[in-house]
Amino acid sequence: MAYQVLARKWRPSNFTQLVGQEHVSQSLIHALEHDRLHHAYLFTGTRGVGKTTVARILAKAINCENLQNYNPCGQCKVCVDFDQGRFMDLIEVDAASRTKVEDTRDLLDNVQYAPNQGRYKVYLIDEVHMLSGHSFNALLKTLEEPPPHVKFLLATTDPHKIPVTVLSRCLQFNLKRLLPAQIQQQLEFILKQEQIASEASALKLIARAADGSLRDALSLLDQAIVYGSGNVSLDAVSGMLGTVAQQPVNEIASALASTDIINLLDKIAQMAELSPDYADILQQLLRILHRVAIVQQTSHFSDSEFDSTFIDSLAQTMSPEDVQLYYQIGLIGLRDLALAPEARSGFEMVMLRMLTFRPQQASNSPTPTKAIAATTVAQTAPSLSPASRSEPAPSPAADIKPTSPAIIDSQLSWPAIIGALNISGRSKELANNCVLDSIDEHNCRLLLDPKYQQIGTRAEENLKTALQTYFGKPLKLQIVSQSTSQLTPAVEQQIARETEQQNAVTAINNDPNINQLKDNLGARILPGSIEPIS
Repeated sequence: MAYQVLARKWRPSNFTQLVGQEHVSQSLIHALEHDRLHHAYLFTGTRGVGKTTVARILAKAINCENLQNYNPCGQCKVCVDFDQGRFMDLIEVDAASRTKVEDTRDLLDNVQYAPNQGRYKVYLIDEVHMLSGHSFNALLKTLEEPPPHVKFLLATTDPHKIPVTVLSRCLQFNLKRLLPAQIQQQLEFILKQEQIASEASALKLIARAADGSLRDALSLLDQAIVYGSGNVSLDAVSGMLGTVAQQPVNEIASALASTDIINLLDKIAQMAELSPDYADILQQLLRILHRVAIVQQTSHFSDSEFDSTFIDSLAQTMSPEDVQLYYQIGLIGLRDLALAPEARSGFEMVMLRMLTFRPQQASNSPTPTKAIAATTVAQTAPSLSPASRSEPAPSPAADIKPTSPAIIDSQLSWPAIIGALNISGRSKELANNCVLDSIDEHNCRLLLDPKYQQIGTRAEENLKTALQTYFGKPLKLQIVSQSTSQLTPAVEQQIARETEQQNAVTAINNDPNINQLKDNLGARILPGSIEPIS
């Protein structure tokens, strides 16, 4: 007997054997149980998830003479003829090869005739989106008023190309992409039945390469069995797929986390001897960064695909900002990798780009630019004590850190302090919507506009850190949600912007040249087109 590939041999023959599509099988079983069968079903989803398989099981179930728990029995004459391809009342059509309207009309010529063997005549149209517009029009009339003995089962990978007039007359079921764990479990079951030795890591690699398609996974498994001479090992699967084991990728991730460029390039050179698929390596690295980002945000995340100790160490070594930057650069690099002169050089440039654009950590001795900026802030901000006012201005190279006295000067300006702090985003928004109530060597008390009390605790922590750095003391920050008659910096800025806008409008309206254009040429000023010159 000729060899039968695993994808055909282990094709599900009833709803119970379906993998990962419980939401579809349960709905169809309930329809059979309550005898509420629709006249047209549309099954959508990516390739290899079971659209045509589900349609065939349903076609067999509605004609089966002896349903077992509303599953085809597989033993009656209808089921046997169906499995052997001799069931005359199943008309299966590949729409990709029969797109013309003449083909559709020929197909529907026999719709009015009663079925020969079963209770229903079933039309199974695969890749239905490939039909032409005239073909859909020819099909539409039959879908609107079908004979009671006819059922239409449609399958497609692209439902957006199907006219809405056809979609509205079908019950639509979207089959999900399978998770790698579901695919791996099914592969283990099949290999156990086939009595073929395998390694779990090899099956995990196949499940990941299948990209949600069980049929693709079974095709890769067939290839792996032949490649490994009857066994499915990690080395054989890695060589077949052109992938690299997880360990070299982990070493690259560790070198990236430690920002060791020399070690990073050495690891890439060692890995290049294996002739790897650099796109796959970059994808593996992105998966690691994804897990690290999740661990940094929540400590309750666990994933059997990666070593939790290794992921935790990366999460402690890399800052969340670096992880997000590396991930974004990696995504863009993965897209552009095919444009590189060589795959290896393209991969190396992606790694170097990650480290090149990584924000530099603040050093103890600021650069001249930072020192000048610090001097400018210190000169413009109000001083904190009379003694500090009498001191001469520091030199540009000095590292300026104001000292706070036990009792804060009444002339202390909160907007000036905000301008001196190195904050941005939500932290600056929080500061601008507060007013300074009191501050001393140990505590800083701010009154927050109640409308902005949902800004977030992380912004509060950043503001606290910035204040401690600016004053050089471990201040405790207390923010109280309370209304106050004192204007917040945000309100002052808004008032200043409105004043500037009003002054600009007044200046334009009083401009004699503008008024002359209005009077002589009928010109008009477009609303919203006046902006102050900043």
